[in-house]
Amino acid sequence: MGLIRLMALAALASQPGVAGGAETVGNSSVGIIEFSVGKFRYLKLSRPFPEEAILQNISSNVTFLIFQIHSQYQNTTISFSKTVLPSTSGTGTDRGLVFILRPEQSMCSWYLETGDAEPVQNLAIPLSYSERDPIPGGCNLEFDLDIDPNIYLEYDFFETTIKFAPANLGYARGTDSPPCDIRMGQDSRWRLLYDVYQYFLPENNLSEEDLLKHLQRMAEVPQVTANAIKVVTLTANDKTSVSFSSLRGQGVIYNVIVWDPLLNTSAAYVPVHTYACSFDAMEGNCSSLGRVSTKVFFTLFALLGLFICFFGHRFWKTELFFIGFIFMGFFFYILITRLTLVKYDVRLILTAIAGVIGGIFLVATWWRFGILMLCMLCVGLVLGFLTSSVTFFTPLGNLTLFSNDGVFWVTFSCIAVLIPVVFMGCLRILNILTCGFIGSYSVVLAVDSYMYTSLSYITLNVLMRALSPCFRTAFTNVPFQTNDFIILAVWGMLAVSGITLQIRRERGQPSFPPHPYKLWKRERERRVTNILDPSYHTPPLRERLYGRLTQIRELFQKEQPAGERTPLLL
Repeated sequence: MGLIRLMALAALASQPGVAGGAETVGNSSVGIIEFSVGKFRYLKLSRPFPEEAILQNISSNVTFLIFQIHSQYQNTTISFSKTVLPSTSGTGTDRGLVFILRPEQSMCSWYLETGDAEPVQNLAIPLSYSERDPIPGGCNLEFDLDIDPNIYLEYDFFETTIKFAPANLGYARGTDSPPCDIRMGQDSRWRLLYDVYQYFLPENNLSEEDLLKHLQRMAEVPQVTANAIKVVTLTANDKTSVSFSSLRGQGVIYNVIVWDPLLNTSAAYVPVHTYACSFDAMEGNCSSLGRVSTKVFFTLFALLGLFICFFGHRFWKTELFFIGFIFMGFFFYILITRLTLVKYDVRLILTAIAGVIGGIFLVATWWRFGILMLCMLCVGLVLGFLTSSVTFFTPLGNLTLFSNDGVFWVTFSCIAVLIPVVFMGCLRILNILTCGFIGSYSVVLAVDSYMYTSLSYITLNVLMRALSPCFRTAFTNVPFQTNDFIILAVWGMLAVSGITLQIRRERGQPSFPPHPYKLWKRERERRVTNILDPSYHTPPLRERLYGRLTQIRELFQKEQPAGERTPLLL
């Protein structure tokens, strides 16, 4: 049996590799897959057939290896032995093991398997490190493995959190590992630093092939630093946990680079990816994130917003309804979400009803009291809200200062209030600007209900911050790719066109319409006193309504018999 195994290994070693960045390998007849250091390989695992992986000809200057394996959403198990134990294996979509090499050791092996009923496409690679490199997860006290190089990811609707075990200093083969928590000086692991990186996949792309290709850019230190965005640097005293805003349907890869500033060496953890959604869910999975209720709501909202963008100032009451809808709908949605557990569709319907009530209330307030400054304060605050949201959508929003809720909301409110104060002397310009920017932004929200766009998170980040107390610590980075540039151009074009059209059309016209209630009252008094006015002889509204109802009722009554139809004979 041992001779057969050696012959199989020799046959595998003699096979030529596939040219390019990764090799493709099928299931071996003897269940053994041979790897090369630093070389990616594609492999497909099936449940009844666990595979043994082997790495030979390991250089003597290598002190430890990290083997990692990735799949899109189906779990894979990697283990030191055929018997899978929690302390010697890892299961997930992105998992790895650390092999501490013994003196003179030049070969190591491990086992791969999957519990999924369907075959699982995987990407795997072994990486080598020297004794000067730090060991990722070398001081693990939280997870099952003794040395755990994995990054553990959790997500919900609001935030995605990654956790990892602290690293240890590297050491030579055959020597004891440095103690983790005895000393805290520069000769211990407390000098290590951790750089957290984030990498965005192409938008609206759920392809397994593309994911595995992009994962190759996040496995080794040089590729990570060249392709990903460094989000934060943690010291050994910081908590090894970082939170990000969840981007549902958007693929994101995270990795951590631990580096030793004294020796200027570094090592990479096992990268982890997420789409912040489930591929297996029956409802709301990654392939069908947009709900019908959301599409209907934001499509109607965008149609009204487009009308406001180009004609809002001329149709003043319609614009007030739009502003009142936004005001009441936004605060009502926050209130009902935080205080109740009703389903999303019900919340959206109730929000629409509350928004309609808010819009009617603002229009009625203007019609009865005619307080222009009050109405323009509401209009200016909506534009100020969008301006403040755009401000915190920039890297400014990720400053540590704003992780404090008090500082964030005070700053946010000050920016929002500043807009109506600045434009208080030119209310017509303020109103037209609000119509242009707010009306056109509603189109961006409607587009997001059909396909992903990062521009929707301008306001969604603020909404999630108001809904979730834990969101304050999350980094709100989003991708900005070709789709976003196109939608940004459309948003800008609509806003500029709407503002220009309204400014030109309203030139020479009164800034705002007169008080509706005063006009109605004056007209009523004129009709009462002027008997020559034809409207003076018009019956009151109640009598007109009663007469109309009578006519409608007669349409449904049967025709009565007319009686004798022939003349009487006398």
